[in-house]
Amino acid sequence: MVAIYEPTQDLKVVGTRPIRHDGYDKVTGRALYGADVKVPGLIWGEVLRSPHAHARIKSIDTSAADAMPGVFATMTHADLPMAEDKDVDVGEGMVNVRRHAVNVMADDKALYKGHVVAAVAAIDRNTAQEAARRIEVEYEPLPVVNNVDEAMAEDAPLLHPDMHGNHLGQQIGGTNVAGQFRHQLGDPEQGFAESDLIVDRTFTLPMVHQGYIELHNATAFWDEEDRITIWSSTQGAFGVRSQTAGILKIDESNIKVNPVEIGGGFGGKTVVYLPPVAAVLSKKAHRPVKMVMDRTSVFEGSGPAPGGKIRVKIGVSNDGKIKAAEADIRFEAGAFPGSAVSAGALCVLACYDIPHVRIDGRDVLVNKPKSAAYRAPGSPQVAFASEQVVDEICDRMGWDKLQFRLENASKQGTRRADGPTFARVGLVETLEAARASDHWNTPLEKSGDGKLRGRGIASGYWMNGGGKSTCDLSVSDDGIVFMNEGSADIGGTRASIAMQAAEVLGIGAHDVRPSIPDTDSIGFTGVTGGSRTTYATGYAAYQAATELIEKLKSRAAALWGIDPEEVDFSDGVFSSKSDPELKLGFKDLARRLDGTGGPVTSTASVDLAEAGNSFAVHICDLEVDPNTGKTDVIRYTALQDVGKAVHPAYVEGQMQGGAVQGIGWTLNEEYFMTEEGVMANSSFLDYRMPTSLDLPMIDTIMVEVPNPLHPFGVRGVAEVPLAPPLGAVANAVTDATGTRFTDAPINPGKIVAGLAHENGA
Repeated sequence: MVAIYEPTQDLKVVGTRPIRHDGYDKVTGRALYGADVKVPGLIWGEVLRSPHAHARIKSIDTSAADAMPGVFATMTHADLPMAEDKDVDVGEGMVNVRRHAVNVMADDKALYKGHVVAAVAAIDRNTAQEAARRIEVEYEPLPVVNNVDEAMAEDAPLLHPDMHGNHLGQQIGGTNVAGQFRHQLGDPEQGFAESDLIVDRTFTLPMVHQGYIELHNATAFWDEEDRITIWSSTQGAFGVRSQTAGILKIDESNIKVNPVEIGGGFGGKTVVYLPPVAAVLSKKAHRPVKMVMDRTSVFEGSGPAPGGKIRVKIGVSNDGKIKAAEADIRFEAGAFPGSAVSAGALCVLACYDIPHVRIDGRDVLVNKPKSAAYRAPGSPQVAFASEQVVDEICDRMGWDKLQFRLENASKQGTRRADGPTFARVGLVETLEAARASDHWNTPLEKSGDGKLRGRGIASGYWMNGGGKSTCDLSVSDDGIVFMNEGSADIGGTRASIAMQAAEVLGIGAHDVRPSIPDTDSIGFTGVTGGSRTTYATGYAAYQAATELIEKLKSRAAALWGIDPEEVDFSDGVFSSKSDPELKLGFKDLARRLDGTGGPVTSTASVDLAEAGNSFAVHICDLEVDPNTGKTDVIRYTALQDVGKAVHPAYVEGQMQGGAVQGIGWTLNEEYFMTEEGVMANSSFLDYRMPTSLDLPMIDTIMVEVPNPLHPFGVRGVAEVPLAPPLGAVANAVTDATGTRFTDAPINPGKIVAGLAHENGA
C-alpha cells in the first residue's frame, strides 16, 4: 500500500488500523448468520420455480403437496393481497411494490426461468423439497425476449401488456421499454462540428452476478397479535421491513427485523425475495418458517447486474480537448422495470470536463431475473464503453493516454450533463499519482515465450450516497461508550463508525462498543450501499458524540461548581478554562457521574442530500496466449481518491476487492443464456469468477483529497473500485493484441476469433 496524504487535521483514531470489533466473532464462528437462526417450533419452507422463461400459468394444484405427511401449509400468489401501486426506496434504486410482489411470487405469468410460482412449509427441508416437487403447474409457453434488441423490435412479445412506459415524459403503451430519458448539456451538434476526430463505438455486456458466498435466507414468524418477526441476511433491515410491509399490506410498525450477519451482498441483498413468502407460510402454519436458497436459485431467482448495449461517441480537437460526447445506454431491467440505467447515465462521461454532452437512457424489459444493484450500479458497464473510446482516440491521434485524461479531467466546478457541478474532487490528483507511480513508469517487457503483453488504464466514477442514518450513544460507569447504529455491517462499518465517535470523544477505538439492534430499537437507517455508510452513519456518530461531549461538560461543571461554558474539552480531557487544577479524563469523569443527573446518553439522526464524489484510476498489465486466447493479469494497481481513509486496511480491501470483481467481469463472467432463456452456467463451477490463484497481488495507492462535506473529510470508498477495471482490462487486451473487443466478456474464444479476423483467417 502507498498512501498520498494531504494534511487535514491531527487525528488520533481516524486513520489507524484497529482490529475490527466483530473480528473475533467472525473468525471463531460465533457470529450469527441468517442460516444459523433457530427458534422454537421452527419448520422449513421451499419454493417451486418455473422451468420456463416466459409462460402463462393456466393452473396450480397443491393438493398432492397438502396431503403429504409433515406438510403444514402451501402458498400461491393468491395468498398475497393486492399490493399498492407505489414505489419504495431500497437504497440503491426504487421498486414498485405491486410489481415486486409479482416478482416475489408469479401471478398469471412466469416471466423468467426460476420465477417462484408456489411455496410449501413442512417439518424439515427434505419434506418441503419433495412437497414442492408434487405441486402441479400447467404452463402455456410464450415467446422469449432475450436481449434489448429483441425487446425493442417492432413485433416483440410484451412481458407486461398492461404497462405504459415513461418515454421522455410521455406515457407509451405496447412496449418493453419501461423508461426513456435524456440529459443534455450545451449543443452536441456544434461540438461535433468543431471536432477533428470523432470515434463512435457500440458495446454489449451480459448480465453478471455479484457472487456473494452466502445464500439468500429468511426466517419469519407471524404471531397471534399479527406481528411479524423476521431474521434475514440483508444490507438494510429497514428495507426488509418496508418491502415486506408493502407486499403484505400491513403497517411497518407490525414488523420487527432482527439483525444477523451478512456473508456478502455488493448490492444484491437490498431487495427481498424470501421474507414475505416465509411470513405468509408462517401465518398459515402457525409456526416460524425458515427458507434458504440454493446456489442455482440465487443465480436464477435473485438480482444480477444488468447487461445491455451502450453506444458512445466522442469528438476531439487536434489540441487534445474533448469537444462533444454522446452516449446511448440500453440496460436489461430483467422481467420488471428498474435497471441501473439512470445511475449509469450519471457516470458514463463524468470523468471528463466536456462542454457539449447528450446522454440517452432506456430501461428495457427482458425475460431474465429482475436486475439489482451491483457495486456502483451502472458505472462499470458504461466505463467499459467510454474508457475504450477514450483509448481509441489516443491510439489514433498518437496521444499519451494518461496525459489526455489529465488534460480533460473533471475537477471542482465541472458540470455533469444532468446538471450538478462538482465540489472539490480528487480525479486530477489521482491521475497525477498514477503518472508518478512505479507501475506506470516501469516499462512493460515482452514475455519471451510468444505471449502478447499489454497495458491498459482507465478512470471511473461514482457519486456516493447520503441518506438517512441514526446513531445512539450511552456512557457506562467505567467510561466505555456503547453505540447503537442501524447500518448492516458488510465491510467493517462497525469499526469505521465507532472510530469516528471515538475520535470526537478522545478515547480509543475499542472504548466504543458498537451494536446493530433490531428495527424496533433504533431510529430509521437506510441501506448499507451506494458508499453511504461510513460517510452518513459515521456523520450521525460524529454528531451524537459531539452532543455527548456537551452533556459531559455540563456534568463536569456540576462537579466543579462552575458554569458549563467554562468547561473545555480536548484530546479526551475535560478542564476548566480558568482553573488549571480542574481536569478530568473521559473515563475519570464517567466514574464520577453518579449523582450528577442520571445516565448520559445522546442520539443523532441525519438525512444527507450530498455525499462527495469519488474517482478512481486503475492500471492493468496482462498477457495473452495467442494460440488459446487465455489471459493472465500479471500486474495491477488501483488508485483512488478516498477522501480520508478512516481505517486504511479496510479501504485497501475495498479497492482490491472491486478490482478483482471487475477483472472477472471483463474476462470471464456472464449469464450464458440459451435461446429458450435458460441460464446454462448457474453454478460456481461453470460461472467463472477469479480466485486468488488467478491473480497477482492488487497494489493500492490511496490519494486523500478531503471531502468538504464531512468533518473528517470522509468519502465513500466501496463502489468506485469496480468502475475502472472493465475499461482498464479491455484496454490492456487491445494493447496486447492490437484488436478492439467491444463484446464482454473478453473470453478466450472471442480473443482467438478476433486475432484470426485481424490476421485475415
